[in-house]
Amino acid sequence: MIAVAGGKGGSGKTTTTLGLARALSRRGASAVAVDADWDLPNLARLASETTEMDRDEPITVVEAVRDSGSVVSEGPPPTVLAAPVDADSVASDPTFDALVNAVPDSAPTLIDCPAGASPDAAAPLRAADRSLLVTPLGRAALRDAAKTAAIARRLDCPPLGVVAVRADTVPDPVADLLGCPVLGRVPAAAPAPLADSAVRSAYDDLARRLTSEYGSDRWRVA
Repeated sequence: MIAVAGGKGGSGKTTTTLGLARALSRRGASAVAVDADWDLPNLARLASETTEMDRDEPITVVEAVRDSGSVVSEGPPPTVLAAPVDADSVASDPTFDALVNAVPDSAPTLIDCPAGASPDAAAPLRAADRSLLVTPLGRAALRDAAKTAAIARRLDCPPLGVVAVRADTVPDPVADLLGCPVLGRVPAAAPAPLADSAVRSAYDDLARRLTSEYGSDRWRVA
């Protein structure tokens, strides 16, 4: 499991979670995209708005844990797990711990993390194997991404690398600042980035690189 993490809201985590999950599905993987931002959930809404949902009503993370083994479909499209309907009644740490066992190791699982450093933001980082940093290249955004990288390392979820979003180029010092390689660059494309061919190609490139460096022995991908 990979936690897609970053700084403040709007840094591109949700778009990257869905865009990368779809790219992995296009490679034949049974990818899973999970909404861990239970206070401001929008992964399922984004999936629905971009018209590649495989269900009118996505199952929730809680339903996935309860119905272990029945939630992963052969891609494409990826399986999207929405936030709980009543998030206040659900404990996040045991839910994400249980999700590890509910999804097969062969299914690439990407967790869309909340912003900040609250206990809810830490829960998916504790459950995941590694993290993937997502950030624009502004000074404040990079500072927040560096804080997120430090938190991820403390929680034994070290970053595989960073994805620079809404970026034409990536300066060399970015990798040094965040302590991990730049794995991808996603160009700006408003107002619907996931419908843009250049953005789709960028996520396809990211999926190929991520698979070669992380998933070749774990995920069933072409």
